[in-house]
Amino acid sequence: MTNAPLRLALLQMEALAGDIAANLDRIAAAAEMAAAAGAACLLAPELALTGYGAGAAIRDLAEPADGAQVAGLSAIAARTGVAVVCGFAEAAGGAVYNSAAAVLADGSRHVYRKLHLYGDYEKRLFRPGEAAPAVFPLGGLKAGLLICYDVEFPEMVRHLAASDADLILVPTALPASEHAGFIARSIIPVRAFENQVFVAYANHAGRDAAFAYAGLSGIAAPDGSDLARAPASGPHLLVADIDPAAFGDARAANPYLIDRRMRFISGPNQT
Repeated sequence: MTNAPLRLALLQMEALAGDIAANLDRIAAAAEMAAAAGAACLLAPELALTGYGAGAAIRDLAEPADGAQVAGLSAIAARTGVAVVCGFAEAAGGAVYNSAAAVLADGSRHVYRKLHLYGDYEKRLFRPGEAAPAVFPLGGLKAGLLICYDVEFPEMVRHLAASDADLILVPTALPASEHAGFIARSIIPVRAFENQVFVAYANHAGRDAAFAYAGLSGIAAPDGSDLARAPASGPHLLVADIDPAAFGDARAANPYLIDRRMRFISGPNQT
């Protein structure tokens, strides 16, 4: 792994609930713009293909990871040369999972199932995943996937950072609320800072029949700064360069992963 810089595009999206064809078209258009901007990867929100607020229809729209929906993402990646990371409803083994697929331009795929389901809405629709997220190569970097609520658990980000991830890609569906701004503007940069990684957080905007969304998508650097930030409303395409070498000083000044001693403490809850 060379740790070469990677140009990342992030789509803050107004999805149409229940309309997979329309949502694929919006992702394809964003991928074309990302390619024109020189980006190697496009990150879209949680359940971007079905729309997060589609409700019970999500279970009917769910498909296997090798189904037509992810194949549509693969076609976009192959046509544009831009890897696509996107949330979808995955049908597998008689269950439905809130999943994210990373589809690379060479055809390779990586799928992660959300471990931490948020609220009764998700718990009625989905089965939680059971496997920890893995790190995979993305350009010259190492990347990992989390989905929305997952990133609010510090141990999830630490797991990926300890597995040598440079970049954590987080499709999300953060609703508008009194604490949404704190999550997007404070928790996400802190996760980047305390783990010395880049964290990209792609949210929905606008509203559907079930939810109003907070927007505020962003890309946080290892020093906790914003590389890019969307406003609370409207669709936006953000582009930023992910360059670990540019943050060498920050990583040297705050070597949390090197200095942590928790691995020497035994106990049933120790990770």
